[in-house]
Amino acid sequence: MKLTVVGCSGSFPSAESPCSSYLVEADGYRLVIDLGNGALGALQKYTGLYDVDAVLLSHLHADHCIDLCAYWVARNYRLEGCPALLPVHGPHGTAERLARAYDMPEEPGMKEVFDFRPLGNRSFDLGPLRITSARVNHLDTEAYGFRVEHGGASLAYSGDTGECAELVDLARGVDLFLCEAAYTDGKETYEAIHLNGREAGEHAAAADVGRLVLTHVPPWTDAEQNRRDAAAAFDGPVEVARPGAVYDLH
Repeated sequence: MKLTVVGCSGSFPSAESPCSSYLVEADGYRLVIDLGNGALGALQKYTGLYDVDAVLLSHLHADHCIDLCAYWVARNYRLEGCPALLPVHGPHGTAERLARAYDMPEEPGMKEVFDFRPLGNRSFDLGPLRITSARVNHLDTEAYGFRVEHGGASLAYSGDTGECAELVDLARGVDLFLCEAAYTDGKETYEAIHLNGREAGEHAAAADVGRLVLTHVPPWTDAEQNRRDAAAAFDGPVEVARPGAVYDLH
């Protein structure tokens, strides 16, 4: 199983990176997790526009989903004709949210291009991948973290969340934990929105993960400070996600 970081900037794109988007590949199957601002352009560095097999959306904030609107254009107006419906697994109301964002009627909206399927607290298969989705603690929104497993390898993705016992359960024992760290310890004090570096490290330690990769760090946040804070709480390898980084999980 291979993970490629397509975009990892939090809240809005940075000069170096689009917003959240990650490509997971196994046995020729290609899954995109989140498609935030600017991610569709960068995605084309790593896979063809029409080679994606499914999309997972953690939640419906623009920095995680809005490039589905551009993807609709790329698929709907393809010169050779629109490809087969692409499965898009997201929170309830995903189809309506994207239709409103593109200023189109909710019916049919984008349903002639995407096959929208609701998430929940459950496990299911996408091609060779075993997916587990679990609600996490992000404002009052329907937001999910994901666990992805294949051939004995595993990764977990926090999505956006504040402190969350469910996230620890979701990530328990994974080889790689892709965890948001949008806030800085001692600076932002809002609860149930985002984690800081220290909290990401604490969640990684509690889950006993193999490696921690911090992501969703906004341009105004000191990523290196968050890495140090996480490393003080978690004694395994810690790094900050960067666009184009590739992780091979066995």
